[in-house]
Amino acid sequence: MEPSVSDSTENSLENKVILITGGAKRVGAAICRMLHAGGAKLMIHYRQSASEARALQAELNLQRPNSVAIIHGDLLNLAVLPKLVQETVQHFGRLDVLINNASSYYATELGDIGDDQWQDLIGSNLKAPLFLSQAAAAELAKTKGCIVNITDMHVERPKKGYVVYSVAKAGLVTLTKSLAHEMAPDVRVNAVAPGPVMWPEDNPQFDEVYRKRVISQTLLKRIGEGDDVAKAVRFLIQDAPFMTGQVIAVDGGRSLNL
Repeated sequence: MEPSVSDSTENSLENKVILITGGAKRVGAAICRMLHAGGAKLMIHYRQSASEARALQAELNLQRPNSVAIIHGDLLNLAVLPKLVQETVQHFGRLDVLINNASSYYATELGDIGDDQWQDLIGSNLKAPLFLSQAAAAELAKTKGCIVNITDMHVERPKKGYVVYSVAKAGLVTLTKSLAHEMAPDVRVNAVAPGPVMWPEDNPQFDEVYRKRVISQTLLKRIGEGDDVAKAVRFLIQDAPFMTGQVIAVDGGRSLNL
C-alpha cells in the first residue's frame, strides 16, 4: 500500500528528539511509548519516579538501542530548566518537541489554601512550562519544532475544591495561546485537555460512587486510557502542521455534559 501524505518522512516521528516532563508513568509513559513506537528519540524527565523512569528507559531501549535517555530534575527550581534542554541537545544533537506533561494534582479547599500549595501547583502546572518553553525556544526554532502542553478539561468548569489547580491549568491554556503568538512562525504551540483518563492513584475521593457518577456524565460512558491522550499528542506533533494555539479536549464528551 502506498504511504499517505501524513506518513511521509517530513511529517513522521522518525528520529525526532522529544523532551517530555513527568514521562515515567501513567499518561506520560503512554505518550512516551506511542511516540517511541513512531520512531522518536526521547529524553524522559522525572522527579521522584526514578525506578519507573529507569524501567521505561530499559524497555524502550531494548526495542531500539540508545533511543531513550532519562533526566532527573525538580521543575520548581528554575535553574534546572535550561539544563534539561541543554542535556537533551548535548545527548541527541537537537530538540524537535517539548511536551509539558508534569503536573501536581490535589484539592485545595478555600479557607485552607497556603503558599506552599500555591507555589507547588502553580509552579508545576504553569511556571515550569513557561520557563522551560522559554529555555527551549531557540532550539525548537532551529528545527521548526513544536510544544504540546497537557492541560485539563476542567478549566472551562472548575472542579469544586480544586481552586489553585484549576487556576494553574487555566493559565496553561492562556500560556499555550500566548506562546503560539510569541513563537510563530517557527514553532507551533498546542495543548491537549484530558478529561477522566486513568483514575488518580491512592485518592479516597475517587471511590466507586464517584467513578460511576463521572462515567454517567461522560457522553461515551467510559473513562479514557493513556493512549487516548497519547494519540492526540501524536496528532499535534505529526499531523497538524497548520495548527497552533489550539486546545484539543480528550474527555469523552464530558465537558459538554456538566
